[in-house]
Amino acid sequence: MTFTKVNNKVVRVDLNQSGPIVARRGAMLFYTGTVHFTPHQVPGGGGMPGGLGGIASMAGRMMQGEHESTMIAQGNGVVHYGFRGLETHIVDMSAGGELRVEASRLLAHTSGLQSAVVQASAAPAAAGGGGGGLLGALRGAATGMVTGTGMFTTQLSGYGAAVLLAHGGVIELQVGGPAPVFVDPQSFVAALGPVRTDLKSTMSWRNAGRTGGESLQLECTGQGIVYVQASEEKL
Repeated sequence: MTFTKVNNKVVRVDLNQSGPIVARRGAMLFYTGTVHFTPHQVPGGGGMPGGLGGIASMAGRMMQGEHESTMIAQGNGVVHYGFRGLETHIVDMSAGGELRVEASRLLAHTSGLQSAVVQASAAPAAAGGGGGGLLGALRGAATGMVTGTGMFTTQLSGYGAAVLLAHGGVIELQVGGPAPVFVDPQSFVAALGPVRTDLKSTMSWRNAGRTGGESLQLECTGQGIVYVQASEEKL
């Protein structure tokens, strides 16, 4: 494993073994050895339909802060990362795969993982179908406005490791059984593999005002893992 937990809130990484590490700005706590930090740029609008990529990516970043500023650490040394006392969770992607995570919930990742900003509502390619074009963009915007998760999300693909941030720790839920998994949108952290997330509402004119805060859920289908934080608190 590239990253090693020091405790529930801090991870360390040996750059001699991992190679360069990309992390959100302000996440470096301390380091030993000779380490250099430089700004890192994330490609915008990856996977966006033709004509929407640049405009949609710019709009997304302006409206909800996607993506977070990141720095790349290189050199010979050991770096310790943490952020605002939040719980950390390491995702092993050494076997390859695709991770979709909100930028605000991503602490760090190995530089070998390719990163891009994609529509929050778009399904991974392996899941097939749906989510594209203008309708997909509008659907992503509506979902982001309702759930507070934003129009776009960060996608990491390839081989390596990533570290997630969460309030109260992270629970891993397997997706792929006979029934879908439903998650509170505020508790959703990330999805690994070809997992599709669709916003569902249980509210109707008959139960309006009686559903509390549970009227909206994310329906998770496909094959993979969904990461859920033990809280509804936003980062």
